[in-house]
This record gives sequence, structure tokens and C-alpha cells, in this order.
Amino acid sequence: MCTPIEIRTPTPALGQDEILTPEALEFVAQLHQVAAGRRYELLRERERRTRAILDGTDPSFARETARVRADDSWRVAPPAPGLEDRRVEITGPTSRKMTINAMNSGAKVWLADLEDASTPSWDNVIGGQLNLRDAVRGECEFTSPDGKEYRVTAERTPTIVVRPRGWHLDEAHLELHGRPLVGGIVDAGLYLFHNAHELIARGRGPYFYLPKTESHLEARLWNDVFVRAQELLGLPRGTIRATVLIETITAAYEMEEILYELREHSSGLNAGRWDYIFSVIKNFRERGEDFVLPDRAQVTMTTPFMRCYTEQLVRACHRRGAHAIGGMAAFIPNRRDPEATEAALEKVRADKSREAADGFDGSWVAHPDLVPVCADAFDAVLGDRPHQVDRLREDVEVDGPGLIDLTIPGGRVTETGLRLNVEVGMRYVESWLRGNGAAAIHNLMEDAATAEISRSQVWQWIRTGTRTDEGRIVTREWVEQIVAEEFAGVERTEGDRFDDARAVFEEVALGEDYPAFLTLPAYERFLAPAPAPVG
Repeated sequence: MCTPIEIRTPTPALGQDEILTPEALEFVAQLHQVAAGRRYELLRERERRTRAILDGTDPSFARETARVRADDSWRVAPPAPGLEDRRVEITGPTSRKMTINAMNSGAKVWLADLEDASTPSWDNVIGGQLNLRDAVRGECEFTSPDGKEYRVTAERTPTIVVRPRGWHLDEAHLELHGRPLVGGIVDAGLYLFHNAHELIARGRGPYFYLPKTESHLEARLWNDVFVRAQELLGLPRGTIRATVLIETITAAYEMEEILYELREHSSGLNAGRWDYIFSVIKNFRERGEDFVLPDRAQVTMTTPFMRCYTEQLVRACHRRGAHAIGGMAAFIPNRRDPEATEAALEKVRADKSREAADGFDGSWVAHPDLVPVCADAFDAVLGDRPHQVDRLREDVEVDGPGLIDLTIPGGRVTETGLRLNVEVGMRYVESWLRGNGAAAIHNLMEDAATAEISRSQVWQWIRTGTRTDEGRIVTREWVEQIVAEEFAGVERTEGDRFDDARAVFEEVALGEDYPAFLTLPAYERFLAPAPAPVG
């Protein structure tokens, strides 16, 4: 069987022929055919649910899946090889240098990020697959332009868990029957094809993080893709494992159902905090002042609605025998600023200690220097145990209203917070357009999720006429002035993308319409290949 996938790129990426072999493309095409039609239906269902919430219908636990939640008999599969102990997971993009740093980090798991921490340029799509292939085989080396050499030296390297793109993103450089392939299917399919058997031979397996999931039906679709992939590769069912990020408000009401749909392929849930905050803003953006969050820095993991979400996640996971993995503290060390570094370490230490005490089985960090901090916090609770799944958290009540009670005592919207949203939003988009999906800005690690919070708050504050703590109403005209001022203050360099970044930010933060994701217009305008000529 030969499936006619068309490669639409005028300039091939380095190593493209090694990754896009005819056999690999055939494999990806068959997975795409499993997913494509239902994926479009599910994206339309997302729009319908969002519209209902915007119109005043609060999300709730579904009656039609009540039997799944009520049935105490089912459990997910036991931990797969290499996923028994996940107390420290390091996240980061799959560039060559970052891959080597992650493999040497001492973490138990590396979240190899092809999603929010990676710009989906064609070079990055192919380069990420090459680097993953080499990392699986222990063959990663890199020499920087200044001659510094990097190689994997760790005796024990982390278990690799790949995060493909979410259902909403296309891969415009690959077309089947005139339509782009699903980005996540390209990412997951190529990784599976080139590495599944090698991973198993090395005592691990093909594992994934599934982002932006909004319902158990979306998890069911991934499960069907995994079943088909295993059939094509000759793997036993359950070989592929997936951890689902609970990072949307609708998924928070379907955590047990999501585990159920993936149960033979499930390796737990993750509290994707930054996308979760973004999802709350997005879904309630037109509901008035009761749904307006304060400055981003004031929305912490100790605020009531975030505590409600994370504690219910631990309860749901442990009830079903699954790992609960904590989220990423955005603070990162700055080796040139010892004072800022110590402040960052203390904040991360407090964050990870709270997660361990709450029952999480592990958590994320974004920098190798934070691996020991996270490890110490979880070692203090876990000791020699690989996890604490047996801690059922039966003291936590299922609380639907608590998930959307956005009251934050003392929360304020300030001009400083508004300006920071504008500045960080533009700076991140500029980095993304240059191919860097993870950017250190003001000693915080920003990725697409945190940039989404920034632009969404600006859009919502304008739409609702939010008044700042200083007494000024946020208007489009005022934000345009702030954009101009912040833009004038950036340090320009040859080849920077600040002009384009400003245009993207203004579109997604100041436009009358609200794009579901800022990466959609940015990808279409700057990364996707030009449309084929007509006639």
C-alpha cells in the first residue's frame, strides 16, 4: 500500500530523508487516517462547548459518564518500565544542546517537548526527530559555534516521554489528498516508527505526554491511534503509554473518564498549571468581572481554585492506581545573579514541597540546576518508595463549583501587571518566531502557555472594561499606547523579529475576534509553506 503524502517545503530540512522515509510516511499516513475525521468533529465540539460556557453555561460533571466515575472496580495499567519512579521530570525542547543537557540532568524523566516549548518550524520538526532518535540510542553529541563540546555522560539517562502537538495544530508541510496532516500524529508517528522497537530493546518503551486535551472523547481518539500503531508495529497492546495533561477547564471535569479511556495505555495525569489558567481565562473571557483574574503573578498554586483543581487531580489518579505529576514552577536560576538564583530556588523548593505533601508522585522542573531541589522535596516524602499512589486522598471532596470559583482574596489588576503582559507577550512571540519556543524572560521560563495567559488577560481586561488598582479603565487605546511604549523599549538586534512579533501580539490581544491559540495565526503567517499556485 502506498499513500501519497506530499512534502511541501521548498528547502528540505537537514536530515529530512533520514526521517521521512517511504515506510515512515506510510505509517504516519495510516495513523492520520484513524484520527483525521474524528479530530475535526472534536475540534467543532470544542468550539460548541466554549460557546456554551461563554453564554453562561458552567461546565459540570457529565451525567452520561457517571457510571465510569461511580465504578470502583477499574484501574489503569501498572507503571511501564522506566516510569515506576517519576519524582523529578525535566522539561525542554528537543534542540541538540537541550537534549544533551536533559539527558545529563539526573532527572528520572525527560519531557521531550515538541509542543509549547518548541516552535514548529520545519527545521525544528525534523531536527527534533533526529535528536530524539540519537538520544534513544545514546549517540547525541554537539559542538557549539564557539567550540564547546557537549555529549551524554550520565550513567543513567532519564526515561524519554515525548509531548507531541495538540489536536488543534496542523503540519502544513505534509499533505494527504490535498489537506495537511495532524501535527500531533506527525510528531508521535515519526517517533514511534523510528524508536519504538529500539526503546523496548533498551528496557524502556514509547511514552507520550498528551497536551491540550479537552474531553474523554479526545483521549479515546488517542487511544485508538495507539491501538492502530501497535498493530502496525507488531507491539503488544499497552506497550505505548501516555500521561494526559489536565490543562483545560473542561478536562478537569472529566479526569477519571480520561484515565478510563486510556486505561491500558495510561501512565497518569499531569497538572498543567499554566495552560489551565489560560483555559480558564479563555472560556470565561466574556462572563464579566466575577471571572476576571488579577495580575498573572498573583494567580499562584495556593489560590483556592488552583488548590481545588490539583487536589482533585491527585484524588482521581490515586483512586485509579495512576501517577499524579505536578506542574512546572516557572522560576529559573540565573547563574550571573546569585541573589535572583537563591530567590528562585526557594520558590521552587516551596512549590515542590507543597506538591509532595499534597500527594503528587513527581513534578516538573525547567532547568538542570532545579533537579536536586525537586528531588530533595520528593525524597523527604517518598523516601525509598517510587511513588505514593497508595495515598488515596479520600479527604478531598469532589467539588465542581470550586473549580470555577475564581475569587482570589486581595487580587488586583495593576498597570504594572498590564505592562508586563504586553512586554512578555511580545518578547515571547519574537523568540518563537526565531525558532525558540522556550524563552527565559525576567528569570522566568516562558513558553506558549504563559504567553497565552499574558495575551488573554489583555484581551479580557479590554473586553470587560476592567479597572486597574490605580483607578484607570483598561481600554484598547490605552493598551495600544502601552504596546508602542514597550516596543520602543526593546533592544533591537540584526535579524530580530520584533516587528512581526508586535503584529502577532496586536492581532491576538487587541483584535475584536479572539483566536483560540496565538500559535495558529503565527504559524499560518510565518511558518506554513506558501499556498500552491492555482491553475
